[in-house]
Amino acid sequence: MADLVSIILAAGEGTRMRSATPKVLHPVGGLPMVAHAVRAALSAGAGRIAVVVGPGHEAVSAAVTAVAADAAIFTQTERLGTGHAVKQARVAFESATGNVIVLYADTPLVSPATVATIVAKLDAGADIVVVGFEPADPTGYGRLLTDGERLLAIREHKDATDAERTIGLVNSGIMGFKSATLASVIDRIGNANAKGEFYLTDAIELANADKRRVEYTIADAGEVIGVDDRRKLAQAEMQFQELRRDDFMTAGVTLRDPSTVHFSYDTAIGRDVTIWPNVVFGPGVRIADNVEIRSFCDIEDARIGQGATIGPFARIRGGADLGADVHLGNFVEVKKSTIGAGTKAGHLSYLGDATIGEKTNIGAGTITCNYDGVNKDQTVIGSNAFIGSNSSLVAPVSVGDGAYVASGSVITDDVPADALAFGRARQENKAGYAPKLKEKALAKQALKQAAKGKS
Repeated sequence: MADLVSIILAAGEGTRMRSATPKVLHPVGGLPMVAHAVRAALSAGAGRIAVVVGPGHEAVSAAVTAVAADAAIFTQTERLGTGHAVKQARVAFESATGNVIVLYADTPLVSPATVATIVAKLDAGADIVVVGFEPADPTGYGRLLTDGERLLAIREHKDATDAERTIGLVNSGIMGFKSATLASVIDRIGNANAKGEFYLTDAIELANADKRRVEYTIADAGEVIGVDDRRKLAQAEMQFQELRRDDFMTAGVTLRDPSTVHFSYDTAIGRDVTIWPNVVFGPGVRIADNVEIRSFCDIEDARIGQGATIGPFARIRGGADLGADVHLGNFVEVKKSTIGAGTKAGHLSYLGDATIGEKTNIGAGTITCNYDGVNKDQTVIGSNAFIGSNSSLVAPVSVGDGAYVASGSVITDDVPADALAFGRARQENKAGYAPKLKEKALAKQALKQAAKGKS
């Protein structure tokens, strides 16, 4: 395959988003849209990435370099059309010897396979390849006028004849060029149109006039959706989720109610995993084989080992690392903690900034008190330990292997291995005192009611 450069246009303001955030930084599947375009280009083999941004969009540049550290960033100071935007990245394609792909940062669902199809056509002899699609309603889109595999022209809707408007194949804006072809036409694109802008689509007419080969390929309409408002953003998210769900079920994951499970762009799941309804995966989740995740769990930045059972109503986050056969039950939160194989926390616990060994039992209501108002400190619990219900472990503190913490304890000192720790006040029973407490309560109630009656 020839040298491949991808130019990604990310200079649009996106005013219809009604947001202080640049349009292309709005996420789909937990990843900014511009990063999706960069990942698609890289996956298709692009050796160089050039991104054209608007002025003052340092945050967009940062999102790009987070995915492709050596990407070249160019600024389009005036919004004068797509042809003008591509010109800003001239140094990226004029020095190229292979192919150039032009993608859009607000088209986040373009697949590496579609980019690879463009490249294959260019390698087979095409000079320009345009990606078309067939929407349910083509109104407003530029029509592709074709003759077999050749693309003759792109006719904007307002300029099309009645016959041309019956054509269902329309322009997505995504294009591929031989680098020499792009260099030869880019400066000849004019702005003699109502908006006074330089349209990249004019390259089709110029290339045909030069007797070059101009071809097209057809992508699924959902794949080339352009996001310019919140409705389209939601639509793109829904389509992304449908694709991910299908991928996982094909790969051997059981989704009890697929439409209620939401994945991130980088979620990785093994085989024979069962996911119950209403589960959300944020970025950075790795799940091994034979895991069961029950309903209403929220998981991000976490690794879950083979055979683990999670939830319902569990929250796992912040770099949590759960070993094989760990069981976390209802209303358990784990943050930035490592939990050893076979350990169980069945109910109502918070385990933050902790390291817990293997086959330890964490009783209901246990809390690692990791924050003193300024610092976060570590709690270390060994293997085969037993932490009784309603215990608070005040970090920094450690509990040794095989140790036992009595229920209701507040542990502020280290507990040696195999020791029994009590950290609670001694119980005292006062015979016959309960009626007196009730009498006081009834008297207080009567005073309140009397005061209410006077008012």
